[in-house]
Amino acid sequence: MVDQKNKPPDFFEEAHPFDPVAAATGRESPAGPAGKGPPPPEEPKKKVGFYLPVALVDRFDRKFYELKLAGRPVENKSALLEAALELALDDLENGDDSAVLRILSG
Repeated sequence: MVDQKNKPPDFFEEAHPFDPVAAATGRESPAGPAGKGPPPPEEPKKKVGFYLPVALVDRFDRKFYELKLAGRPVENKSALLEAALELALDDLENGDDSAVLRILSG
């Protein structure tokens, strides 16, 4: 018989602070640290489709995998594209000083 002192942990016990999935992946659980509290609200997302040059898509894929191999905190391709698009849109707000507008002007 196992005494209480040497009892193996019950990973499905509500009060247990250990999340085996978070420990295995190195990420916080969706319910936040130690499984406490509700998950953070996520902004609604929409699937979109664009035509892009094959060379640009290849470059994007290559950079994504380089970042993953380097251990950078890039969750997925959508997160990387979202960050890049945010930067580009912020740049467009610079008006005539925008690097994006200079590229589009040729």
